[in-house]
Amino acid sequence: MAKLWEVGSSGLDPRVDAFLSSVAVDGRLLAEDLEGSIAHARMLGKQGILPAASAEALVSELEALRSEAASGSLVPDPKAEDVHSFVEGELTRRLGDAGRAVHAGRSRNDQVAVDLRLFLKKAFARARSGSLSAISAILDLAEGHTATLMPGYTHLQRAQPVTFAFHLLAWCAALERDAGRFADGLARADECPLGSGALAGSGLPLDREATAKDLGFCRPSRNAMDATADRDACVEYAAAASTLLMHLSRFCEEVVLWSSEEFGFVKVGPACSTGSSIMPQKRNPDTAEVIRGKAGRVFGGLVSLLVLQKGLPLAYGRDLQEDKEALFDVVDTVDGCLESFAILVKSLEPNLERMRRAAETGFLEATDIAELLVLKGIPFRSAYGAAKQAVLTCLSLGLRPADLSNSDLAGISPLFARAGIRAEELAAYLDLDACVARRNGTGGPAPERTRDEIARLRAFAAGW
Repeated sequence: MAKLWEVGSSGLDPRVDAFLSSVAVDGRLLAEDLEGSIAHARMLGKQGILPAASAEALVSELEALRSEAASGSLVPDPKAEDVHSFVEGELTRRLGDAGRAVHAGRSRNDQVAVDLRLFLKKAFARARSGSLSAISAILDLAEGHTATLMPGYTHLQRAQPVTFAFHLLAWCAALERDAGRFADGLARADECPLGSGALAGSGLPLDREATAKDLGFCRPSRNAMDATADRDACVEYAAAASTLLMHLSRFCEEVVLWSSEEFGFVKVGPACSTGSSIMPQKRNPDTAEVIRGKAGRVFGGLVSLLVLQKGLPLAYGRDLQEDKEALFDVVDTVDGCLESFAILVKSLEPNLERMRRAAETGFLEATDIAELLVLKGIPFRSAYGAAKQAVLTCLSLGLRPADLSNSDLAGISPLFARAGIRAEELAAYLDLDACVARRNGTGGPAPERTRDEIARLRAFAAGW
């Protein structure tokens, strides 16, 4: 197949020809390339750049090609230089000279730019939708556990009592930000480069506004030189994807920990776990582990896209041919991970008793001892010292703080007597459910707050 730039014999070494070919990768953009070509041909006819009959023939044949591509009967020729060459070559084969007219007023530079924008708009929207689906799956699990006690952790050490729903809602908070990043990226990607030509637009009377509208963009790009060289939308997608996968990796690490015998907080159901090839008793949380592993792959795609453009002068350079392979891999990984993560969440089977038992050990209510003293007028740092001494006393006596007697309190610190705190009051105050219920400020784990947050997130996830 002749190159778009070739007149006569190019003298290009066949090995270099194969090396330069990108059709094996950008052939994936066939649908987008046909969509952009249809809008371009339609505009050429309306502007009188092509005779109406020629433009209509181009549009009709391009629409036929689009139908064939959708059915799978049309696939790019592996001998083509790229998908754009393939489409123009196919048009010329079918229409003769009319097919050769389709490239008026455009370059492959703005063709690939518009193809990528059309592809990315769908990818951004899919990633946002997938993030919202993941939130919905988490909410389905959280809804029944607003009063299910579990330990909250810092430094992977038991810290304070929370609820399972509260911890899951922390996942949702991160995913809500991820959904916002994909929405923001989509808004910036929503401009049409078509008509920018190689870098300086065209002397033909193109109607870029009409083409942008026809393709569903909110506006044409502002600067033709920037439009052909700009890959910010690729970077923004990969950056948002990297943050998303970082979050999913953290969540999956918790699933791996929670499903271990040492924690035993959840069981990963058979939909998302596999057995061992040698140990018949084992079930492995493979879905969580693979998502965790794919985070590195997405990070690598982001770095590739950044390094690809570092030091690249304006406008277009053939280096940018390498953007698509990294981008496509990131997009495919995000789509797969979001779908699998939602299924993973649905497969989790919480062990309520194991969670509560874990919350009842490790003196998770120690902060509440200090806070009760503060409410009685004791400065926090002094209250902290008395609470710490109470924990040390409990360790030596094998008691929980709620089991301390009045004489124990007197021996721990005179601050309890000064504050008028009796053992019965302290015991009631340190009930773990009461500790959680008291934390009913905005963002807290109290059941009423988590129920409110679930309702808010339900509305958010349904709003797309």
